Amino acid sequence: MSIILISTTKNGLISLCAKQLNNLLTFDETHELNILQKSIDIALERTEYNFKFNKNKYYSKNNQVYFNPFHSGQYSVFLYYLSHTIWKEFKYNDLADRVYYLNKIFNSIDLYFEVELPDIFSLEHPIGTVMGRASYSDFFSFSQNCTVGNNKGIYPTFEKNVVLFSGVTVIGNCKIGENCLISANTYIKDTDIPNNSIVFGSSPNLIIKKKNKAYMERYFKSRWINS
Repeated sequence: MSIILISTTKNGLISLCAKQLNNLLTFDETHELNILQKSIDIALERTEYNFKFNKNKYYSKNNQVYFNPFHSGQYSVFLYYLSHTIWKEFKYNDLADRVYYLNKIFNSIDLYFEVELPDIFSLEHPIGTVMGRASYSDFFSFSQNCTVGNNKGIYPTFEKNVVLFSGVTVIGNCKIGENCLISANTYIKDTDIPNNSIVFGSSPNLIIKKKNKAYMERYFKSRWINS
């Protein structure tokens, strides 16, 4: 599978990012363009790998991954990977900060570059979402107005195949098991959730509905390839 850029080329994407940074924040083309170019190459590879598992019709066609920088959700994923790459591979925190901030400006989402999101995750209309320094696993999904954060310095752990629907908050010493759906506006604090669960309500009075593993796996296979 190969990635196809919609509405632009790779050089056009480099130019787009450079212009956005320069116009909205700052960008030193003499010293930072080379880092940006190298980081975009890596970020595109990571974006392609991520998107190839997503069954959403906007992400692929005829066995080819599509990436449209004017699709807000797709661009948000790409900018997260770009800022994370600039920080982790090139140790250029100042530029990583600005790309992270660019993501907040355009997409109203807080995905800090030091947060280690998994190789495979998705987001849908993620306006107002803050993802903290939790431990995340593949096939993690979230929507708008979600919060993942700490309580007394302890962050949650998410196992494989977890969906946070709109308005979900998960904070503190929580382990969210595999194959879990956290329903809209659920609030989880310092509570473990068992595998194969659908969760409603607010801690400490959560409603946890256990489902069989096959039932939950069918749901996740409808969202992901090879989940």
